[in-house]
Amino acid sequence: MQRRRFFVKAGGLLVAAGAASVVDAPYVIAQPRVQWRMPTMWPPALDILQGNAQKFARIVDELTGGRLKIQVFAAGELMPATGVFDACLQGTVEAFNGAAYYWAGKENALQWFTSVPFGLNTQGYTAWYQHGGGLALWEEAYAPFGVVPRPGQSTNPQMGGWFRKKINTIDDFKGLKARIPGLAGKVYAKAGAAVVLLPAGEIYTALERGTIDAAEFIGPHDDLKLGFQNAARYYYYPGWQEATSIAEFSFNKKAYDGLPAEHRRALDYAAAVILAASDAEYFVKNAVGLQRLRTEFKSKVELIQFPAAVLDGARKMSAQVMQEEADKSALAKKVAAAYDKFVSTTAEWSKVEGAYYSTLSH
Repeated sequence: MQRRRFFVKAGGLLVAAGAASVVDAPYVIAQPRVQWRMPTMWPPALDILQGNAQKFARIVDELTGGRLKIQVFAAGELMPATGVFDACLQGTVEAFNGAAYYWAGKENALQWFTSVPFGLNTQGYTAWYQHGGGLALWEEAYAPFGVVPRPGQSTNPQMGGWFRKKINTIDDFKGLKARIPGLAGKVYAKAGAAVVLLPAGEIYTALERGTIDAAEFIGPHDDLKLGFQNAARYYYYPGWQEATSIAEFSFNKKAYDGLPAEHRRALDYAAAVILAASDAEYFVKNAVGLQRLRTEFKSKVELIQFPAAVLDGARKMSAQVMQEEADKSALAKKVAAAYDKFVSTTAEWSKVEGAYYSTLSH
C-alpha cells in the first residue's frame, strides 16, 4: 500500500495524497466562525474615519475567509463615543476604533500615542511604531487594562482650527472656550483658554450656539462634512497642535489572544493597510475640500495662516507642557523620553526631506 500511494502538489510541495487529506481536513474543521463587535468614536458623516473602520472589517473578513467577522458601529449606535475604551477593557465588546489621547485620565502617557504638538507627522509616527519601539511602549501602556493596540487611521497635517474671532498673538487664547483634545489642549489651557472635550458629533452645535469660541477637528474634508463653515468665520493653519493624529484599532486582550495566530495576523495586517490608506485618502480629499473653501465658501470663510508670534508662543508653551505632562507618571516620563529621542535622531533628515516642499511651483 505504501508504494501504491500517489503524490500530488499541495502548496508548491510534493506530498502524499493521504497526508494532504490528513493535514487539510482537520485544519478546516478546527477553525470556528467568530463574530466581534467594534464601536467607533466617529459619526457616519465622517466617511474617511468611519469608512476606513468598515474597510478594516472587510479586509479581516476576506483574509480569514469569513471566519472572523467584525460588526462596526458608529458613535452612539451601541454606546456613547467616549465609552468605547471602557467597553473594550471590560469585555463588553471585543474591539474599538478611537484615539488614545481620549483616555489620558487613565494614564497620562497615552497622549503621546496619538499626537504631540510640533511633533511627528504620519511618516514619523509610523517609523516610531515600526522601528523606534513606539508600538511596544503602547502595548506596555495598555497592558494593565487588558487591551492590545494597533495604529489605525492617520490624518496627517491638520488645520489649526475654526475661530469666531481673529488670533494675532498667543495672548488671544486667554478666555477662549476651545474644543481641543490631547497635549495640545494642555497648551491651550496654559495659554489661558478654557478647554472643552467634545466628540466629533457634538462640536458643530457647540460652535454654532457660541457655547465654545473655537474648535479644531481635522481638516477641510471632515470639517466641511461637519458644517463648521456655517459656525465660525476664521479657519487657521498650520495645525501645529497635530502634525498628524493616529487613531487606533484596539482589541480586548483575552479575545485577541483567544484567536488563531493567522486571525491575529489578519487584524494586524488590516490595521497597517488602513494606516497608509487613510493617509492617502485624506491627502486627496483635503485638497478637494480646500478648493471648495476657496470657491464655494469664499464669502463666509477666511483662510488665515497663524502669525509667527502665535506659533512662537505656542512652541514655547508646548515645551513646558510636555515636561509637565511627562512628570505626571513614571510611564509618561518613559514614553516621552523615548519619543523625544526618536524625534532627535530623525530631526536632521526630516529637515532635509522637508526642504523639498519649498521648491514646489504650485
